[in-house]
Parts: sequence; C-alpha cells; structure tokens
Amino acid sequence: MVEYFMPPHFAAQGSNLVTHWYNGQEICIWIEKASMAKSNGRRVILFPLPLQGCINPMIQLAKILHSKGFSITVIHTRFNAPKASRHPLFTFLQIPDGLSEAETRTSDVTLRLALLNRRCEPAFRDCLTKLLRSADSETEEEKQRISCLIDDSGWIFTQPLAQSLNLPRLVLNTYKVSFFRNHFVLPQLRRERYLQLQDSEQDDPVEEFPPLRKKDLLRLLNEERKVLDSYSIMILETTKASSGLIFLSCEELDQDSLSQARQDFQVPIFAIGPSHTRFPGSSSSLLSPDETCIPWLDKQEDKSVIYVSFGSIATISETELMEIAWGLRNSDQPFLWVVRVGSVNGTKWIETIPEELMERLNENGKIVKWAPQQDVLKHRAVGGFLTHNGWNSTVESVCEGVPMICLPFFWDQMLNARFVSEIWMVGLHLEYRIERNEIERAIRRLLLETEGEAIRERMELLKEKVGRSVKENGLAFRSLENLVDHISSF
Repeated sequence: MVEYFMPPHFAAQGSNLVTHWYNGQEICIWIEKASMAKSNGRRVILFPLPLQGCINPMIQLAKILHSKGFSITVIHTRFNAPKASRHPLFTFLQIPDGLSEAETRTSDVTLRLALLNRRCEPAFRDCLTKLLRSADSETEEEKQRISCLIDDSGWIFTQPLAQSLNLPRLVLNTYKVSFFRNHFVLPQLRRERYLQLQDSEQDDPVEEFPPLRKKDLLRLLNEERKVLDSYSIMILETTKASSGLIFLSCEELDQDSLSQARQDFQVPIFAIGPSHTRFPGSSSSLLSPDETCIPWLDKQEDKSVIYVSFGSIATISETELMEIAWGLRNSDQPFLWVVRVGSVNGTKWIETIPEELMERLNENGKIVKWAPQQDVLKHRAVGGFLTHNGWNSTVESVCEGVPMICLPFFWDQMLNARFVSEIWMVGLHLEYRIERNEIERAIRRLLLETEGEAIRERMELLKEKVGRSVKENGLAFRSLENLVDHISSF
C-alpha cells in the first residue's frame, strides 16, 4: 500500500482518508474536509470485538463521532488488529490477547470470544486506567475529557470495570434488534421440547422467537453449548447495567422490537441506522479486496449479475462448493463469486473445481478471494445477492436496493433471512438446500421471472424508507443526534 504524507495543517483543520486503487495497488490520500467538525474537547474510547463484522461498524461509528468533534482512541487486540494506517486521525492502542496460534485459527467463534473475555481483562484494565490517569494529568491547553467507553455487547468484563472507574459504558450491538432481544430466550428453549421436534413440525413458527421457524431454531440450538448459554446471560446483565445501547438499525427495520427493547433494557437506546451510509467500511476490512471485479462489472448489462458472498466466517464443504459452482453455471447468468481463502473445508481455495468446469465458469463469471462489497452492491450491473445474511450484508443490500437469495449459516443469520424472505418479502430463501438445481432455480426466479420483478419493487420501497430515515430530520438521523448529545452529557 502506498501512503501519502498527511500535512500537519490537515490534521489540525480536519481531513478524511480516501482510498483509491491503481493497477491493483491501494493508494491512500488524505483529503481536506472543510465540513469536518472542530474538536469539542472530548475523547471517546472504543473497543471492538476482533471479528470483521464487528470491526467495520465500530470504525464506522468512530468516523461518525469524529465528524461530530470527538477525538477517538481505539483499543484493540493483537488478533485481527485493524489497520491503523488507514485511520490516521485516530489513536490506536494494541493490547495482548493471550490467544495461541491454534486458538486464533479455531472455527469455534464462541470459544474464542470466551477466551478473549477471560484473557484480555488485565491488559485492558491497565490500558484504560493509564488513559484516564493521563487525561487527568494534562494541562488546561491540551486537556481532553474522556466522555465514555463504547464497546461491543460481546465484551462482558468491561461493564464492571468501567463502573469501578466511574466511566460510562455504551454498548454497540451489531445484530438486528429483534434478534438481540429474543436470543436471550434460547437457554430456556434448549431445556424444553425443541430438540425432540418431529420432521412434520419443522416449518411451524416459533412463538417465542418470531419470525423463526422451528427448523431455524434447531440449527441455533444445535450450535449452542453451555458456554454460550452462560455467555448470553452475562451479555444481558452487562447490557442492562450500561449507560446506553446503540443499534445499527432504524425504526423502519425494527419498529416493534425497538419499542419492546426500550422496555426490556431500561437504558437509553439509539437506533442510528446503517452506519455505512455515512462512512464506507472498506478501509476497515481485514482482507484486501480484489478491485478488478469493478471493471468486470462495468462490462455487464444492468441488473444481470448475481453477486455471491458468505462473509468472513462461514465455511462450506467441497461438495457444497461444487453444487454452488454448478448452480451458478447452469443459471446462464453472469456472476461475481467471492470464495474466501480457507472458506472451503479441506482445501486452500478452489483448486478442487475441475479444469473443465472452471473453463465453463469463466465464460460468464468471475471468482475473487474478497470483494469491495459496498461498491459491488452499488453497481448498476448487480441484480441480486446470494448471501449468508449477516446483518451488515443484509442492510448493505437493502440500502442499495439489491434483492437477496438467502442462505444463512448460523446465529442471527437465520432470523435476518426470515425477515428478508417472509416479512419484508425482498428476497428468496433456499431453506438451507445447497443444491445446484435449487440455486439455479432461485437465480432465474429472481433475475428473469415476474416474481423477481415484484421483489425488486418491494426492495425499492424499503430502500427509500431506510434512505429517508438516515437523512436529515429522519428518525435514524435524529437518533444519532440524540446519541451525540448523550455522550456529550457525561
């Protein structure tokens, strides 16, 4: 990466980092922004969970708060450390996380988070204490009041620590509001009858966790263990004890759940809308995107391409890789397919795809190791998104008006997929069938048939509603203003 020096007066007057690509090389240029707010003399400390889906929203929130005049300090783990050089206006402080090499590679995300919570506490306490002491010792000219700590709901040791230091703690939650509210009932449902479901019941709704079906719930319960049950209980307790809860959602996507959440948690709640609409997230990606997909998209017809990506964590088998490959090829539609290195179990990348099939895939598709997703979804050529339905991907697709084909893998993705396919009706659900015929049929239904036209019309209406919410005087816009006032009151 080539970085240009940022002149000192840019830092003083406010600037923004703009990332461009030239001949496959990332070039970062600092552009002066006259609209950047002057410092308000307050600093906010942020502590993201070291997962891609958590780092992006936290860095985006940092950019939003910086634009409102707050100075930003990001404390982060060594594991999955954000690229500090891409955010020169923030202070980054790395703490040891105590993870072994094997533990950083585990596919068990819950185990990794439990280990991080246990092993990061001493180093984080030391770092936070020193920050508070140094702020107290500053002269009047350089003094910056530390207003609060903002961290992810998955950090459960930080609430009692912040209380002991008299530092307000706000929780950033990266789930849909309805999932966050209802997932605390899972330990109870595990103890009840749901693990003994009959096949005939699997499509029935789950009254305690709408709009999930019982087959969705089975997947959730099968991935859960006692460590996750106790972890969820701690998340609930520490969130209720916090000074506020931030959701990257809005009334238009979560109206009923937001009303209920305000009753459940009894703390100020701020639904500030999808954060990427204010600042893009590509600069906080842990993986380097392949920008060659943009000129490839430029050559395709409007709304003809199916974009395929399953996020930064999900894995598939070699058999599933082949079924997806044949489904894409047989659809006869152009496709852009992200296959993350290491995402196919038992192989490094796509080398198990036979040469003859690869030749046929290359006729009308492009496979990359990572893509600049927000730019892809904005592109006029993209007509559909075959997605795992992580919340970030789901709201990015909504904001760009791209209908979805839902293939959720775990955790909140099952609920997001039901909202997309059954509540908002802006996508199709594969019902967990990773089969070439099902994939081909879903792509053709979405891109070529009248059913897809109706879905696109509904998606356009939803896009407009969310777009109005984040603009000036919209509900999400006003919620962000309330959040800034809340932080400033500490």
